[in-house]
Amino acid sequence: MLPIERTVTDLIEPAVTGAGFELVRVKLTGGTQKILQVMAERPDKTMSAEDCARLSRLISPMLDEADPISGTYSLEVSSPGIDRPLTRLKDFEDWQGYEAKLELDRMVEGRKRFKGVLGGVEEENVLLDVEGEEDTALIPFDWIANARLVLTDELIRESLRAAKAAEARESEDDQQNGELQ
Repeated sequence: MLPIERTVTDLIEPAVTGAGFELVRVKLTGGTQKILQVMAERPDKTMSAEDCARLSRLISPMLDEADPISGTYSLEVSSPGIDRPLTRLKDFEDWQGYEAKLELDRMVEGRKRFKGVLGGVEEENVLLDVEGEEDTALIPFDWIANARLVLTDELIRESLRAAKAAEARESEDDQQNGELQ
């Protein structure tokens, strides 16, 4: 994580958490046209377009006031998506049993890229059942430069199930709020 990304994370994370979301990633990209990408989700791993808009309205004034990024930039608030990046140690635990691709910041046994099924977390290590290997690999979390889930039918089914459950909860909440008014 770049120092500016750490600064922005420290600035907005309390508000994001207070609004009922988990901050997944803050990333600044681009050269002359910078984009600040803020990825977040609800604890149930869902994130609607309305949630993104709400979160954008919440953090935009904070960023304007603190002005942590020099020059102009565009704020992009999004969900992690189905084939989401894995950026926190808890992501590797939460998505245990699903296929992932990992890229390390160093060579291990002659390679940097690994693909396999997530086996959870052990202390500060990610467990990965690597394709074609007998033993489960123990990969230090700090060595992981990039990781994301692999888009599979099972992952799509899980995502659709979570979205339907979230939609049902929102509908139920809307009905309760209507009854209270």
